[in-house]
Amino acid sequence: MQRLHYASGHWSLLLIFQGMDAAGKDGAIRHVMSGVNPQGCQVFSFKQPTEQELKHDFLWRTSRCLPERGRIGIFNRSYYEDVLVARVHPEILHGHGLPDELIDDTTIWEQRYRSINDLEMHLHRNGTQIIKIFLHLSKDEQAKRFRARIDAPDKNWKFSLADIHERSYWEDYMTVYGDCLSATSSEHAPWYVIPADDKPNARLIISQIILDTLTDLKMAYPKTTPERHEELESFRSQL
Repeated sequence: MQRLHYASGHWSLLLIFQGMDAAGKDGAIRHVMSGVNPQGCQVFSFKQPTEQELKHDFLWRTSRCLPERGRIGIFNRSYYEDVLVARVHPEILHGHGLPDELIDDTTIWEQRYRSINDLEMHLHRNGTQIIKIFLHLSKDEQAKRFRARIDAPDKNWKFSLADIHERSYWEDYMTVYGDCLSATSSEHAPWYVIPADDKPNARLIISQIILDTLTDLKMAYPKTTPERHEELESFRSQL
């Protein structure tokens, strides 16, 4: 399917992964995409914005990384962080350099949802198929996975005090995720809420969603014209 997608060259595929810490984003990307040719796939992880990124609108840093037609792009976190983390922690928003008169908690989130929806509609109209995956982890399972990171020396590096800090805002995150998914799920860019406590099942579901999406694109290999076939035959004598 990936080879066909690359050869047809009419669509690009963008996969967006969101979820709480330890939801399994890295593992799902690694597992689901393990059979994909690396030449046709690119992965970007979006963490705390850089100084340069903060001088632009919140969609700029991800827009630079969008996949071209024929390729698969994967965002591990994305522009959605700016309506999730920034909403749970409003001080982040005030540190982004926006004019004070543009920071209005009663309107800014709806405005950003609208910006996201407009962007995703624009991308769809220009040949980008978007799949948005929310790995829905339970709080108890997160605690279990955090303990496993503490117990395993080779996973200690994945755990930090920041993980505990963000866990204390669990209910706030569930609220903003609910608002975000409801406001930004559309026919052309739907959200898929994947039960993430069971990793193998979650990865199976994600794999099927990607296969179904590629199938629905009705791709085909480019047809060879009689002129092109004649040209190819002329090359035969030179081999």
